[in-house]
Amino acid sequence: MCYSLIRKFLFLLDAERAHDLTLWILKKTLPLWGRLKFQSLAEYPVNLWGITFPNPIGLAAGLDKNGDYIEPLQNIGFGFIEVGTVTPRPQIGNPRPRIFRIPDAYAIINRMGFNNKGVDHLVENLKKRKSSGIIGANIGKNFDTSLENASEDYIHCLGKVYAHVDYVVINISSPNSPGLRDLQSAYYLDKMLANLDLAQQQLQSQGQKKIPFLIKIDPDLNEAALEEFVSVILKHQVDGVIATNTTVNHRLVAHLTHGHEQGGLSGEPLLLQSTQILQKLTQLLAGKLPVVGCGGVSSANDASEKFAAGASLVQIYTGLIYKGPSLIRNILENI
Repeated sequence: MCYSLIRKFLFLLDAERAHDLTLWILKKTLPLWGRLKFQSLAEYPVNLWGITFPNPIGLAAGLDKNGDYIEPLQNIGFGFIEVGTVTPRPQIGNPRPRIFRIPDAYAIINRMGFNNKGVDHLVENLKKRKSSGIIGANIGKNFDTSLENASEDYIHCLGKVYAHVDYVVINISSPNSPGLRDLQSAYYLDKMLANLDLAQQQLQSQGQKKIPFLIKIDPDLNEAALEEFVSVILKHQVDGVIATNTTVNHRLVAHLTHGHEQGGLSGEPLLLQSTQILQKLTQLLAGKLPVVGCGGVSSANDASEKFAAGASLVQIYTGLIYKGPSLIRNILENI
């Protein structure tokens, strides 16, 4: 009830302004969240990649791009937090407005364009954090880095965050950075992963502990492209896949206000498409790699669908915007 009232106020504001204000309030009220941390919230530990996740519900990348709000976000009950996407150099992203709510569909369209303060800013925040919760870093390339040189950006970010996080995700599936999704094709992906394999080996030879390395894919891949993707990643040091990012398929919201806006669609209209990709991916991987389900989860039933389709962990974002922090508890108590 409380969050529904707060949401009414926030939804009177521009979507990006409301996003920033919410995180600011969350950070300023950190002592309160600290006292409420996991209050009456049962733990459902999941062991994966040698990591014990206190529960399988995590925050997807995009909400806390720069790691400025890690502690308050951990205190509302997430089993893990994924920060980013960050790039080697800071960048402002696409022009505003670039976030559009579609309340009738519990959806959002965004075309942010990897706006972030740069990987060095994130690393400083990671070094300063006091909490010991599980953190993943989602990394990308700068908008002006060519696809041919993309691996240099990913290697740069990998080296920066490697000692400060529990896992790393390479984001090659955002629809808001021109050409980025082409990196999912065998031509680019095979070369890039070969370079990243060497980078990981070098980090480990320097005494760094091996951490899980994941790839986030888009929900618009056709079956042939998905099969090609799986055949490539199984040749390299990939530890898992996140399925999926946002979709450019706006068919289910085209009749609604803002449904025509360019960008990636998230929220309830993404659930079925994303879960179908998750299920196909799980079948193709045949148990060789774990998959994290992401996309359209706004209830315990939605999360259960992801687990039934083969997900080992589930991430939420847009559902949190519409339902509030109680969504985490609701999922954990009803899956």
